[in-house]
Amino acid sequence: MKKFLSLALAAVMVLSLAACSSGGTSSTASGSSSSESSSSEAEGEVFSVAMVTDVGGVNDQSFNQSAWEGLQALQEKGGYEVKYLESVQEADYTTNLDKVTDEDHDMIWGVGYLMADAILDAANRNPDKLYAIVDNSYGDATPDNVIGVVFKAQEPSFLVGYIAGKMTKTDKVGFVGGVEGANIAAFEYGYRAGVAQAAKELGKEITVDVQYANSFADAALGKSIALKQYENGCDIIFHAAGNVGNGVIEAAVEKNQYVIGVDRDQNYLAEDNVITSAMKKVGEGMALVTEKVKAGEDLGGTTVTYGLAEGTVGIAPTSDKHVPAEILAEVDALSERVASGEIVVPLDEETFNTFMESLAA
Repeated sequence: MKKFLSLALAAVMVLSLAACSSGGTSSTASGSSSSESSSSEAEGEVFSVAMVTDVGGVNDQSFNQSAWEGLQALQEKGGYEVKYLESVQEADYTTNLDKVTDEDHDMIWGVGYLMADAILDAANRNPDKLYAIVDNSYGDATPDNVIGVVFKAQEPSFLVGYIAGKMTKTDKVGFVGGVEGANIAAFEYGYRAGVAQAAKELGKEITVDVQYANSFADAALGKSIALKQYENGCDIIFHAAGNVGNGVIEAAVEKNQYVIGVDRDQNYLAEDNVITSAMKKVGEGMALVTEKVKAGEDLGGTTVTYGLAEGTVGIAPTSDKHVPAEILAEVDALSERVASGEIVVPLDEETFNTFMESLAA
């Protein structure tokens, strides 16, 4: 079984890398028009949406793929026409945004904070177009034709960190991040806080080995980092690294160890190894915002924030395959405390230190 899973994962990675490298600097794909509502077409009510991926690619099994699935779900409802352009390198962002801008869509999405500058530039040059970006807020400087959408990634990370802390046998767990920055820091510090919460309840010390790949695309590097962490005693690793995370999962299969997925429920990639996933439901959040815009709500110039309270983050539904029922019950209770604001999960070093002080009190 493990051999089959490893081969399947490798096949997924090959297809993902092939998608990222095809078509020169970018590749394109549009949603099937067959899923559009014919009545909406007849009435001229089809809402056209385009999405530009970051360098992780649309088949990253994680962030970008979740985003695309959210838009596809909209199209299946009827009344929407969706497409994407895939970025292979950061230089593609501006080119791809210009392409979809010229195509006259009703709304254009940029996926990931790496696209922040390119989205801002496109919006300033095209004030009559509406843009939205995932995982970035321009704060008070948000243009009237831009919507920021951010997720409280620290909250599901706290929950999976708690699971890791409760399930580790070596009292040493790992974290593999993509590119250092505020967005991935939220995953890291939320996770570390969850581990610390579990350690306090268990009355022991659990260490967290944190390493960054400085990439969201290099799966081989992710595997190399994870293999070293497993060899150094980590028995559970959480990744927040896009396509790099596929390599982390492959390492877990090779070492027959546990791993925690991100953004989507990644258990299907390695059923015996992925014990849970910190789900940041990017696609669902994008769909909610898109529906509001289509309905006439003016969100331009604002930032929309989603978390546990809104039901757009959480742990994977397949968690019950490996996580004991009693631990899941504890996670449910923690989730309620976070959603209510009783527990404020840290998202950076400063708030993490404050959390640890309160935990020690």
